[in-house]
Amino acid sequence: MEILRYILTAIFILDCAVLVVLVLMQEGKSSGLGALSGSTETYWGKNKGRSREANLARWTKILAILFIVLAAVLNINRF
Repeated sequence: MEILRYILTAIFILDCAVLVVLVLMQEGKSSGLGALSGSTETYWGKNKGRSREANLARWTKILAILFIVLAAVLNINRF
């Protein structure tokens, strides 16, 4: 049982590091001065579901859920 805890802890640490990198790689949600003139519709805005930003957001959500689940599992015996 102790080996499983070490494995889960290693996965948790790796998940934390990758999650930090993914969050730092994402762009801000503000459109800048282009939003004032209404020119926010670009090629990347139309194809947002297949863009790099969409993939980063998808993987961030998956790793955040994994982070919460692993944090809960690793702390079950602490209470």
